[in-house]
Amino acid sequence: MRVAAIDCGTNSIRLLIADVVDNKLVDVVRTMIIVRLGEGVDQTREFSQAALSRTFAAVDVYAELISEHNPDLVRFVATSASRDVSNRAEFFAGVKDRLGFEPTVISGDEEARLSFLGATAGFADLPDAPNPPYLVIDIGGGSTEFVVGQFAPVAAISTDVGCVRMTERHFHDDPPTAQQIADATRDIDAAISSAKLVVSIDEVNSLIGLAGSVTTVAALALNLDSYDREKIHGARISAAKVHQVAQELLSMTRAQRAQFGPMHEGRVDVIGGGALVLDRIMQVTGLAEVVVSEHDILDGIAFDLVQGD
Repeated sequence: MRVAAIDCGTNSIRLLIADVVDNKLVDVVRTMIIVRLGEGVDQTREFSQAALSRTFAAVDVYAELISEHNPDLVRFVATSASRDVSNRAEFFAGVKDRLGFEPTVISGDEEARLSFLGATAGFADLPDAPNPPYLVIDIGGGSTEFVVGQFAPVAAISTDVGCVRMTERHFHDDPPTAQQIADATRDIDAAISSAKLVVSIDEVNSLIGLAGSVTTVAALALNLDSYDREKIHGARISAAKVHQVAQELLSMTRAQRAQFGPMHEGRVDVIGGGALVLDRIMQVTGLAEVVVSEHDILDGIAFDLVQGD
């Protein structure tokens, strides 16, 4: 069976086309386009026309790839930004015109479940797999999901802190001021406190980090010259190293951050916010390291298609 999964978040839209072989996903196409769909949504509660145009252009590209590779099942999932807007119908109509079907806007709980499914399925190939139970954190553009479980999620919560939301809400200078960082930290710590009421963070053995903010911090912590998916997947990054990288990113200008080889141009302006979210989670929970997974909600959407068939 061949499946196609599209994950449309606040910052990026990603496509995975994969063959299912022995209950594993074998990538045919895995690609990402930064579209910043959620630009300004925290303030306006609607998608801007510029953001919709960027997103529809990316969907046109993905429609061609899907037509070329002819998957048996396709699902388009929209996450945090799409839950917050008043003009969702315009977004739905634009996607349907291009793909022939509408996106599914999922809840924070469903986003957490799919992130956990994708992340933990990717551990089978690791020589040094983390020990369950896991705390899986998916740091997106508009939200961060916290999921605890062993073989499946047992508790999950989605919180409204993410790299784009924190940057737009607080970081108005380049680099951000100490007061702006302190304000963002209060937001993030409040979200962590809310999460701890729902998920049993103190009972986990391993912290698993997903998505672009985490993988970019890992690439910088590993001193990679360029982004290397194979070296990043399964990497163990200490809390001290995460803190160091986060502090360095928050002290730099946009131009300085752009010089890093592993840095995607679409993350340059928001990576400080994402790194701060990861740093605060590790500081507050006291977990000594994060295990980085290159498998995430995109893989979870694909696996869920197979299981639901």
